[in-house]
Amino acid sequence: MSATSGAGGEMAPAERRPTPLDPYPQPRAAGAGEDERPRPIELGPDAIAVLEGRTFMFSDARGDVVPGSVGGLVHEDTRFVSRWELRLDGRPLLLLKADPIAYDSAAFFLTNPDTSRLRAHSVAVRRLRLVSDGALEQLAVYNTSSEPISCELRLRCGADFADLFEIKSGVRDRSARIVVSVGAGRDSLRFRYQVPGFLAETTIRIERSEIVDGAMEHVVAAARPRIRGTDVVWTLELPPRCSLLTLVKVAVRVNNVTFEPVAEGFGARHEPVDRRLSGWLERVPDFEAESTLLTSVFRQSVVDLAALRVTGDLLGESYVLPAAGLPWFMTLFGRDTLITSLQTLWVGAGLARGALHLLGALQGTQVDEFRDEEPGKILHEVRSGELTRLGEKPHSPYYGTADATPLWLILLSEYWRFTGQDAFVLARWDKIAAALAWIDSYGDRDGDGYVEYQTRSREGLGNQCWKDSWDGVQFADGTIPHLPIATAEIQGYVYDAKLRVAELARRLRGDVPLAERLEREAEDLYVRFNDDFWSDERGGYYVVGLDGDKRQIDSMTSNMGHLLWSGIVPAERARLVARQLMSEAMFSGWGVRTLSSDDRGYNPIGYHIGTIWPHDNSIVALGLACAGFRDEANRISLAQLEAAAFSGYRLPEAFAGFERWVSRFPVPYPTACSPQAWATAAPFAFVQAMLGLETRDGELRLDPHVPEEIGRIRIRRLHALGSEWEIAAAGSEGEVRRAEREPA
Repeated sequence: MSATSGAGGEMAPAERRPTPLDPYPQPRAAGAGEDERPRPIELGPDAIAVLEGRTFMFSDARGDVVPGSVGGLVHEDTRFVSRWELRLDGRPLLLLKADPIAYDSAAFFLTNPDTSRLRAHSVAVRRLRLVSDGALEQLAVYNTSSEPISCELRLRCGADFADLFEIKSGVRDRSARIVVSVGAGRDSLRFRYQVPGFLAETTIRIERSEIVDGAMEHVVAAARPRIRGTDVVWTLELPPRCSLLTLVKVAVRVNNVTFEPVAEGFGARHEPVDRRLSGWLERVPDFEAESTLLTSVFRQSVVDLAALRVTGDLLGESYVLPAAGLPWFMTLFGRDTLITSLQTLWVGAGLARGALHLLGALQGTQVDEFRDEEPGKILHEVRSGELTRLGEKPHSPYYGTADATPLWLILLSEYWRFTGQDAFVLARWDKIAAALAWIDSYGDRDGDGYVEYQTRSREGLGNQCWKDSWDGVQFADGTIPHLPIATAEIQGYVYDAKLRVAELARRLRGDVPLAERLEREAEDLYVRFNDDFWSDERGGYYVVGLDGDKRQIDSMTSNMGHLLWSGIVPAERARLVARQLMSEAMFSGWGVRTLSSDDRGYNPIGYHIGTIWPHDNSIVALGLACAGFRDEANRISLAQLEAAAFSGYRLPEAFAGFERWVSRFPVPYPTACSPQAWATAAPFAFVQAMLGLETRDGELRLDPHVPEEIGRIRIRRLHALGSEWEIAAAGSEGEVRRAEREPA
């Protein structure tokens, strides 16, 4: 029923109860949130994305960006190119082959179909694309025939200045405020958009355009293009075996700052990516495995992680940290960045240091309901597009996550254990204290000893755990719980965080009273949690959470593996949890599903309700290994590595939960990010689980259980505790030792 009987027999409306589907503090007016803007066109599985820093370009396999699609050139969360189509005699070109060259560049090889003037395959077209602060595109149009040809080449351009939040959902029409102009030399095209408080500008300039001989060494003639409307047009007369060679530069402007490619052309880059990549590779440990599969996946992950790094300076310290993923998450996140840093700690502790520094510097200091900010809270996401700058979106930054704060404490502890850098931790003790205070006050909304979430923002997230889609947390019968919600894994993180901070308090500050208090609180949480979150149904398992009425949200999920990782599961229940995780309902053969296939809401291609996430599986594998279930951990690790072999040795953000015998190959989630930071870093965690690698009490420890399929693993130049280390392991045998320093 939707109403109740009030005084005088009148029907009063039922009390509104917020849920993750409708989480807002006040009900929205009828029609609010309904969006009649057309849904964008997806680019398909062959789409190609290239990036550098916070600039990326996303196109179809021909290199085209079709208007109305999700493609384009995006810089700092604003789309500066929304149309970029190459046409020959009015016809789209045919794809021969396209691939990224490096993470910031790609090559597209095309040819012509039959046109009114040309037979098919009379022309070969090469597009070379480089993304930096803006973009460069070199076009080469080659007459493959022995006869002169006449044709028209047209580059159709457009800029809609969409905010990143709109690109995937529907873009507002800004055309009335976009001014298009042609440069004085008729060699450039400018799109300018301005509203109070925000200005964006795209300049497309032809840097070079000429006819060259077959070797592309000698200029035969000039080939000046014309600008018609928003198109750049070349009317070509190409001699046999000659080419048009032209260079197009795209510069972008945000308010008073202009960004343009630093390279003058291909092969003339300033501080080339190859040099930056080689510098990163020099700092990463040397890794060898008898398994060519593991070696290939490891190497691809190292390169992808380099692509996702974001650098900067804040409060007198330079930082390097991983952005969350390409194309939609090229920014700082809380949870994603912290988990990626945990996964990669043994590969490069600098990422963890950067994440701890920047996230600590941006820790919440006030109550701001629109941004879900509270004192001591670690942020969820930072954006810089128009909607955020003008206050329509709360991401400046947005703090709507309940798990980033304990995860920040866990990473800080693990960074200290791995590096031994006492001063780094002590310099942030006020932030540690603020994070603990948030957990016990704002985080525990009703004083029951559990961290819950419920947005206070009119633009806030409904679910604020890692499964943050609206249906990511649900009952076994598929119904959506009422807010606030306390999810199981967050309580595990809090338990782990308090024990870790107790260790830091005792070891670094000699603060025994604080250490003992935190240990008592952790023990109390351990006891209560195992009473309130455990269910004896279905053979015994941990429910995903408690709803606003403290009812168990009884779906069976992968979150149980996070509990093993946090250490909050008693030994007698760990075996039951391991059995559930590896059951047919949870383990597909490619990995552990987010939601059991026995639950009513299960959907093998639902974002958080049946898909398989590599980062999730890496935490599950680490948890199983920590609890002593090494064979089960290896089974997950091997399945994930085998899945990576089907996608260029790169694990995507997520793939479908179909059984392995049904799909034969892993089916990608429709709009998965790739590369995505915590998926990219998952193989490092799988290796750590195989090796039993950890640092404790100033020692690097090894407890290997390497599967036979992997064979021997050797690692050199691993940096930990102020030294270089070498590791060798096969099966259950292994050796770890400090590397001998060469004499000066």
